[in-house]
Amino acid sequence: MSGKTADEFNFLREKLLKILSYVEAKIDFPDEDLPENILEQIKKNSDEVINKIKKILDDQKVGERIREGFKIAIVGPVNAGKSSLINYFANRDVAIVSETAGTTRDVIETHLNIDGYPVIISDTAGIRESKNEIEQKGIKLSLKKAVEADLKLVVVDAKTVDFTGILKDLLDQNAILVLNKSDLIFKDLEEELKTFDHVLISIKENKNLDKLILKIKNNLKNKFISSEDILITRERHRQHLMQCLEHLNNFNDKNDIEDFDKAAEDLRLATRHLGMIVGKVDVEEILGSIFKDFCIGK
Repeated sequence: MSGKTADEFNFLREKLLKILSYVEAKIDFPDEDLPENILEQIKKNSDEVINKIKKILDDQKVGERIREGFKIAIVGPVNAGKSSLINYFANRDVAIVSETAGTTRDVIETHLNIDGYPVIISDTAGIRESKNEIEQKGIKLSLKKAVEADLKLVVVDAKTVDFTGILKDLLDQNAILVLNKSDLIFKDLEEELKTFDHVLISIKENKNLDKLILKIKNNLKNKFISSEDILITRERHRQHLMQCLEHLNNFNDKNDIEDFDKAAEDLRLATRHLGMIVGKVDVEEILGSIFKDFCIGK
């Protein structure tokens, strides 16, 4: 809102234009009396831009999350209580709840605000072996949503823990194991289950749901931390920065062996990708920088 992002990208753009003017001067005016340390200056400036872009890209996609919402996928076997959980979060019936296995076949999404953080929660089809073609497609969608999610809530029935190989694979560092229907168990949890980050809940009796929400909140807080003042809020901008970084690395490689013609082309491409974010790169600006910084044609 204060224009910090535009200022930062324009600053990087000006640095690239400066480097490009140095390289162009080296190519077009080789006989002129250019500073002896010009190659060192080119290397230093390009490294600064590369390191800055790397820092901006290493943001855990916080900007996109703020803009689009933090993605939470509720996954698990059939009849574990996934639809009941999304209804609880939304405080309304957004998903059909039934004892009939395989009721949810499509992905159901609801947009929520948890402690000021924008969240998109997805209820997915129950994961199981099925010969039904439509249900198979729903299960495929479930696994796709799980892969794309920022956080997975792997919901299983605490009484009959249906722990397939696929579900175990989903329990990584971005997952919480949710053991539902705790009102139906009368013995201690298996030791293997205790090793996972888990919460024992009962949606029916409204038990420990506050603990689950607290775990989700803590996960959100950690995901929304960024060391940078500026944030990338669009995937398009991220792609242009990644392309810019790739061409700058290529530029450095060619510049080191003094292949200036090809190096200049990589630098032009890097500048163009940055220009796609902040505006057009003008050839006149490069020429202006050459004649301003070097005593050429005087």
